[in-house]
Amino acid sequence: MKILAYTSPARGHLYPLVPTLLELRTRGHQVAVRTFASEVDLLGQLGLAASPISPMVEAREMDDWRGKSPLAKLQRALTAFVDRADNEVPDLAQAIKADEPDLVLVDVNSWGAQACAEASGLAWAVYAPYPLPIPSKDAPPFGLGLKPMGGPLGRLRDGSLLRLSLMGWNKVLPRLNRVRATAGAPALSSVMDMFGRAPLTLAYTAEPFEYPRSDWPSSVRLVGPSNWEPAAQAPVWIRDLQPPVVLVTTSTEYQGDDRLLQVALDALAVEPVTVIATSPAGHAAELRVPQNARVEDFVPHGPILEVAACVVCHGGMGITQKALSAGVPVCAVPFGRDQPEVARRVEVAGAGTRLPAGRLNPARLREAVREAMTMREGAARVARAFQAAGGSPAAADALESAAK
Repeated sequence: MKILAYTSPARGHLYPLVPTLLELRTRGHQVAVRTFASEVDLLGQLGLAASPISPMVEAREMDDWRGKSPLAKLQRALTAFVDRADNEVPDLAQAIKADEPDLVLVDVNSWGAQACAEASGLAWAVYAPYPLPIPSKDAPPFGLGLKPMGGPLGRLRDGSLLRLSLMGWNKVLPRLNRVRATAGAPALSSVMDMFGRAPLTLAYTAEPFEYPRSDWPSSVRLVGPSNWEPAAQAPVWIRDLQPPVVLVTTSTEYQGDDRLLQVALDALAVEPVTVIATSPAGHAAELRVPQNARVEDFVPHGPILEVAACVVCHGGMGITQKALSAGVPVCAVPFGRDQPEVARRVEVAGAGTRLPAGRLNPARLREAVREAMTMREGAARVARAFQAAGGSPAAADALESAAK
């Protein structure tokens, strides 16, 4: 089978897909990948046939962090997805013509590529490395990070907020439908109708971290996390770390979450812990570093998670699930995007704590980390469920079935 994968220009959407692509290649399938230019050589080193997506897609950066409110951030993010979609349609169409795949696998954030795949007549699937926004009667509407609430009052709250949420999402619906018409795909009555529309949607998570849903489409398959990072030599100083170790990290793509690093360093300076802080977006030189801490632009997280007692992060799905997969509790401080949803799931699963960015200060963060460090059992429970979900082999099984 020939498989063509198309990703958005974000490491947090490419890296979770890599183990599935490698699993498919190991099974004898031909795998081609269209992704952002800086990662093409890396995928080539892994033996995958990789090519860059259109520079016009990659040039449209996510600027949602500039929004002054959650609603403003959402509108910026949705606008970026539709802006990219205009160029994704001809980009994926060209890739399909060149590669002649049997199955097309598309990033959930690549809205134009989804329309192109749907209209292609080929077998196609979507993958989601963050919580799916598909509405459900069993869970709050996506994006607000609300705690699930049962009973009549909960249903009333969720129904009212879902209607308001859809009004925000559907502001970009006319533009999205114009893109879909260009691709030859049918119009949607709501942006939310796009999610779960594919014959197969791979969700890289699992219960109990994800909320149980009795009414999601049967096409949605929860396969558990797919944790991967580029191979890197672990620094020799890791083996000399004095426990307990707290890993502090922010997003690989700038999202305005850099202040978390300094607040965490200040909060934990008086604690009997060793702090390792990583600054993927590049702020290490600007920080005041206490004696019990070490700051690096990049350190492979895997070796540190082996000795960590807690992870403090922005609530990104990648690092959060990576930590929980290792049985390490999380203190999540969400700043935007899907992070409020991820942080709430950490709390509801009993696998760590949640501190909204608007309440972030050293004293509150210190208490949240102390509490999170007592929740090792909850993190271990989630880790066992993640492992049972199957990971990349389960994802590959589902894709093979979808192509038949």
